[in-house]
Amino acid sequence: MPAGNEGILDRIMDKVRGLFGQHSDKADTGIEKAGDFVDDKTGDKHSEPVDKAQDAARDASDKPSGEGGTGGGGTTP
Repeated sequence: MPAGNEGILDRIMDKVRGLFGQHSDKADTGIEKAGDFVDDKTGDKHSEPVDKAQDAARDASDKPSGEGGTGGGGTTP
């Protein structure tokens, strides 16, 4: 990655995490559909890593703020 792009990537990831937090139900549906799409296109050749990626994406969207996520699945006091 060219120098200076790390900050841009961090800002993009923060935005994505925020969207996950605001729309966790839609995020879960999107994660599932994306995994199904990859499995369909690859003939399930990579289903195990795809499943792991889906789990990691769901975990990231469910983490409370301050733990790498933005409160995607939790309730706000």
